[in-house]
Amino acid sequence: MIEFSLDRSSGVSTYLQLVHQVKQALRLGTLRPGDQLPTAREVVEKLAINPNTVLKAYRELEREGLVEGRPGQGTFVLQSIAGATLADHTRLRRSLEGWVREAQEAGLDLDDLRALFNVVVTDAMKEGVA
Repeated sequence: MIEFSLDRSSGVSTYLQLVHQVKQALRLGTLRPGDQLPTAREVVEKLAINPNTVLKAYRELEREGLVEGRPGQGTFVLQSIAGATLADHTRLRRSLEGWVREAQEAGLDLDDLRALFNVVVTDAMKEGVA
């Protein structure tokens, strides 16, 4: 089951943070079709947020066809959005971890890493590489 967390300083609305976390878990294969999302009550208790915020996030995921609410049972994943296999994710993650270590050894901090990664991804998308 997914464990939600919030970054209250991110500037991203709470419901969107929940939506993004579910989508990330679907992409990485940590959530799969048939898996149940935490109940709204569980999320509210853990994160101390308004129940309507959780319901709004779950409605957005339903609208996108990713989850389904079942009365009296909960909210369940309908489909994955993973583009690669779990083995591919593992291999690529290890490669990226090596790159991060190398960048840290070169003196880059977290903000530098994010900026460099974003530039490379943006450029690759423009060139049709990614």
